[in-house]
Amino acid sequence: MIDSNLKYCREELEMTQTELGYIFGVSKGTVSNWENGYNVIPLKKLVKFSNYSGYSLDFICGFTRDDSKFDKAIKIDKNKISKKLKELRTKLNLTQQRFAEKCHIPQSTYSHYEIGYKLITTMNLYIICKTYKISMDWFFDRDNTKNSKLKSESMK
Repeated sequence: MIDSNLKYCREELEMTQTELGYIFGVSKGTVSNWENGYNVIPLKKLVKFSNYSGYSLDFICGFTRDDSKFDKAIKIDKNKISKKLKELRTKLNLTQQRFAEKCHIPQSTYSHYEIGYKLITTMNLYIICKTYKISMDWFFDRDNTKNSKLKSESMK
């Protein structure tokens, strides 16, 4: 599962699970399941939390220990994410089939993400970022300087 810093972030904001659940419209138990890795926080809620807290997606998801905060809010843009997926795959000189196989994602599912037919799930985005050592924030045009190294290494 995702090596999440969600609990740390919530506690730094001095919020209870109940309070965070209220913001997201979910129960305390749902927040607890996200924090403990039993369930994965949906991408829309992850982005909402990132914007609310100021923490990068990379920090919340455990890709970095840099807990610097950002002022720039990010938005989910399915088309932008699909273009970034294609850009990454093309720079790596991989077919959709090979790119998807390396991430253990069905090719048809990956294809739907890349053409913008379907919004990528948090888990699949996490797997892609972990497999190809790419910043999750990069998909949202938010530069996480500490993780820009991840981006540049993968894009060579």
